[in-house]
Amino acid sequence: MSTVKPLVMLYWLRLVLGIVAAAVSTLLALLSDELSYTTFINGITVALAIHLISYYILKAKFATKVEKQSKIMTQGIGIYFLTWIVFWILIYSILKGPIPIAT
Repeated sequence: MSTVKPLVMLYWLRLVLGIVAAAVSTLLALLSDELSYTTFINGITVALAIHLISYYILKAKFATKVEKQSKIMTQGIGIYFLTWIVFWILIYSILKGPIPIAT
């Protein structure tokens, strides 16, 4: 039975954390109930904060298992932000629904 390589585990953790960041961003957007740039900036701030917090937690766990320490920061960063934006739009659209157009 083979064990999962640390970089593969980091990749999948970042994917899951992207979904978590999207859920938190959606909750924040629904609570503010505005459609403005502030909502988007708050979502980006949440995504960056979760990524940085996860970096320090994962760095402590994977520091001895990864050759290059910079890989802990960069591994899965693309899938993290792609997953975050896709799931944020998806979850928000499902929960908020279409915006009624005034006639």
